Amino acid sequence: MASSWTCSRCTFINTDSKTPNCQICLSSSPISSSLPTSSNQEKWSCKACTFLNPYKISNCEVCGTRNSSFSSILSLDDEELELGSSAVGNVFLPLLQKCTNNNNTKRKIRDDPVEVGDDLGLSRGFKSANKKVVDSVDDDIIDLEVSRNGKSIDKASITSDKAQAKMDPRTLKILSYNVWFAEEIELRIRMRAIGDIIQLHSPDVICFQEVTSNIYALFQRSKWWNSYKCSLSLEQASTRPYFCMQLSKLPVKSFARNPFSYSAMGRELCIAELSTQGNTPLLVATSHLESPCPGPPKWDQMYSKERVKQANEAVDFLKSNPNVILCGDMNWDDKLDGEFPLPDGWIDAWSELKPNEIGWTYDTKANPMLSANRKLQKRLDRFLISLRDFKVECINMVGTKAIPEVTYLKQKKGGKELELPVLPSDHFGLLLTVSRK
Repeated sequence: MASSWTCSRCTFINTDSKTPNCQICLSSSPISSSLPTSSNQEKWSCKACTFLNPYKISNCEVCGTRNSSFSSILSLDDEELELGSSAVGNVFLPLLQKCTNNNNTKRKIRDDPVEVGDDLGLSRGFKSANKKVVDSVDDDIIDLEVSRNGKSIDKASITSDKAQAKMDPRTLKILSYNVWFAEEIELRIRMRAIGDIIQLHSPDVICFQEVTSNIYALFQRSKWWNSYKCSLSLEQASTRPYFCMQLSKLPVKSFARNPFSYSAMGRELCIAELSTQGNTPLLVATSHLESPCPGPPKWDQMYSKERVKQANEAVDFLKSNPNVILCGDMNWDDKLDGEFPLPDGWIDAWSELKPNEIGWTYDTKANPMLSANRKLQKRLDRFLISLRDFKVECINMVGTKAIPEVTYLKQKKGGKELELPVLPSDHFGLLLTVSRK
């Protein structure tokens, strides 16, 4: 539609080009925000001190803060990643406008801080007073992931078991993870923690949701990146606010992206056509279905009908293939949306393998990073499967533990400030293992 415009913050497609603000999150339209005014035509306002600086300089003349519009997604060698203001850190917070205006999260600098390697991208000024050093976030994540439920497991044996499992070519692992585009909350450390999970479990296929161009660039610099073929180039990634992407160690016949027939948020089905041992075909698809996104004027935009339609479109497109794995952030609400529309022969992996476990992947109680949010517990992330030549072995959550020694401050309504731990994401990831029959 010639008169429509897509919000750069929440990706909602606004149909009236004359509307100066997004109907959902109230962000300014690119047209209205680019119109010159007599007071700011040649200047930019510092996000730290609000001083109006000439556009020709990249750093604030008063406090030295860098103008984020000068930042490049490729300039990640700086000590601190330049981040835009976050508006929709979580689509399930009740008021997007409230998120936009009152998201005052910041890093807690302890009296006795912990020094972490520069490649984790900690903020300037976060220096160790006692030279206590965390040698590797990888080890911390491994310790946390293999000692769940309070049971201590020998790290060497688990690493050996993982290596031994990878020697069996009949076994495949697929990771689905909404990595959370909230760039103001320890982006580099969180992405490094997700990288550690990848190195620990060594999935054959990875399906990410809510990737931003900054997150893409951080992943691209990681140790594990070169083991995978990616569905998107950095140039493609830089053209979108956030997106899904896939990575594969398996031979890739093709990557494809199919937009849904309708999406106010630009959602699509991403498909990887893969070849496994014996040239057995495998289709792995991922998506981020339409998000419940209440906003003015009625605050009732849950997008259930759109989400259900997208789920049906995805399944209809995939179901003719003999081996299909569909995963991702489905934003599914069983009470609102009903049962996920699965054809005969398809299964929900979590319900099939763990029928007695609730499986909430977004959980404000289990995820202490979200404890300041309103209560919400949903099984948003899922694996939907139809396999002829494979069988499902197990499915587990990953990223369920806080990153050691990292906290942030969140200001609640009324001015109260809470110190909260940081986890890799606001969602827990899902790791599925399948094997040849």
